[in-house]
Amino acid sequence: MKLLDYILISSIWEFAITVTVIGYLIVLLALIFLFFVYLLIPKALDFYTRAKLRRAGKKESEESTISHSGEVNAAISMAIYLCMSERHDIESGKITAKKLSKRYSPWSSKIYTIMGGLNSRF
Repeated sequence: MKLLDYILISSIWEFAITVTVIGYLIVLLALIFLFFVYLLIPKALDFYTRAKLRRAGKKESEESTISHSGEVNAAISMAIYLCMSERHDIESGKITAKKLSKRYSPWSSKIYTIMGGLNSRF
């Protein structure tokens, strides 16, 4: 191998390794960022709810936290999903069927695959 070929190949590999490492770092940092965002969402919602209760003049104790169990959250999200999916989808109830004529294609024919006629040409 010539020296010039070695230099070109090594520079290509250096570039490839650099791009790979930078790509992995970007993905890792994005995942860490999303982890902290999802970790802070319940705390921000709790803070918002407490502030709203304070503005309404209701008393709250320091020990009480406003939270729901996983089952309650799943039921609420399922109800919202079902409500939203009913709104956008109004069907007419009319079923139509059209027969489409397809052109003959030897690629979809089973006889060529069974007999091996198409493969024997190559």
